[in-house]
Amino acid sequence: MVEARRKMAAILSTDVAGYSRLMEDDAAATVETLTKFREIFRGGIARHQGRVVDAPGDNLLAEFASPIEAVECAVEVQRELFRRNRQLAEHRRMEFRIGINLGDVLEQDGALFGDGVNIAARLEGLAEPGGICVSGKIYEEIEGKLDLACEAFGEHEVKNIAKPVPVYRVALEAGSAPAKPPARRGPQPGLIAAAVAVVVVAGIAVWLVTERSRPEPEVVAGAETAVQETAGSAPESDAILAMPTGPKIAVLAFKNMSGDPEQEYFSDGIAEDIITGLSRFDELHVLARNSTFQYKGKAVDVRQIARDLGADYVVEGSVRKSGTRVRVTAQLLDAEEGSHLWAESYDRELTADSIFEVQDEISGQIVTIIADAYGIITVTRLNQARQAATHDLGAYECVLQAHEFYRIYFNAEKHAIVRDCLEQAVETDPNYADAWVWLSGMYRDEYLYGFNPRPNSLDRMEEAGMRAIELGPVDNHLAAMSVATRLRFAP
Repeated sequence: MVEARRKMAAILSTDVAGYSRLMEDDAAATVETLTKFREIFRGGIARHQGRVVDAPGDNLLAEFASPIEAVECAVEVQRELFRRNRQLAEHRRMEFRIGINLGDVLEQDGALFGDGVNIAARLEGLAEPGGICVSGKIYEEIEGKLDLACEAFGEHEVKNIAKPVPVYRVALEAGSAPAKPPARRGPQPGLIAAAVAVVVVAGIAVWLVTERSRPEPEVVAGAETAVQETAGSAPESDAILAMPTGPKIAVLAFKNMSGDPEQEYFSDGIAEDIITGLSRFDELHVLARNSTFQYKGKAVDVRQIARDLGADYVVEGSVRKSGTRVRVTAQLLDAEEGSHLWAESYDRELTADSIFEVQDEISGQIVTIIADAYGIITVTRLNQARQAATHDLGAYECVLQAHEFYRIYFNAEKHAIVRDCLEQAVETDPNYADAWVWLSGMYRDEYLYGFNPRPNSLDRMEEAGMRAIELGPVDNHLAAMSVATRLRFAP
């Protein structure tokens, strides 16, 4: 046995988001894709003078002598995987989360031990699918040295680490330009849709099964394991991995025109609800918020977004709150040509009902125009009513603050404010499913991250999650996460 030695190293930890679901759906296709994508990781690690330390299951751990090389490798790999994933059917896409930390590690017989490794694994868990989170130490090393933007993600209390860890998200530019979208007829802007549902059922049963079957991530790396290669090379095109069809829609973050930065959560929340509503239609490919919100605050030509994200349509808008009134503007643009297809301005009394009504009208107009161009969405689908809403504006704003908490803050101080707000929301409107969803997430964070812990967090978390499921459908999987957490951690 080789004597253990200490050293500083940049540690990269990664795993596949939703791996258990992919395996359950089609194990053979998942293994094939994982093998190909893992080779992309290995190639990138080698090019940046790194070393693969361990690769159990869908996890991979690597070390680098240079933090800059580690981050450059992660960015290069994620961009390439973004490009490869666009060639797969949406339900077969395989997105990796990456965490990178710089710290002291203990090496023995090729294996690495210590907090440096543990923190990298925890950062991986904080990253979004297809995203990268780095520690404050990594950020200090790369700041001003790489042509990358990093967004502060707050200090996070992570399991088995005494002090909170400063976390940064690395902003990724999208991959290469997409192929041209299918030809479409000119839209008929005069059509008006009925109200559109803005809430999506989140597949709670599937999540429960996959989360219970997924093991806890390894935070102490063992010796590198061999990866069994599939005999022969699989064809690049396969029926299982068919390209998605139908128009792609990018909903950008709505601009906050209220003159108050504290109202940012409100404009962001309206855009997110529109994304959720459009996502209800299987015939549409609605790009995720983390892809479209990267353009927030930037003056970007919609044709550039078409090239970056492969979008056929772009939705943009603004929100102005003033006293008891709210004005929402929205427009739909042809992303390829940059031309306007539809625009509208809504002046309403500031109530929860009026906000939901505006969201429905915007979604309805968008769907109507695209349905006319493609002929893919039925009138029956357009007439589905919104569910899980509330008539109380204060309760709705609490839910929007919860969105903002998970997107930006995720710290104990903000957690206490949002948790109290949501508890008041469900007291005001006990039938508001979305509020119960987010409240279950707050209770879950009490237990998992030690945010403002109180006795019986697991009990409250389970009760809130089950209440949300009973009232559903809901637009978020946090309720299922809470129930699954109870199943995993309860005595």
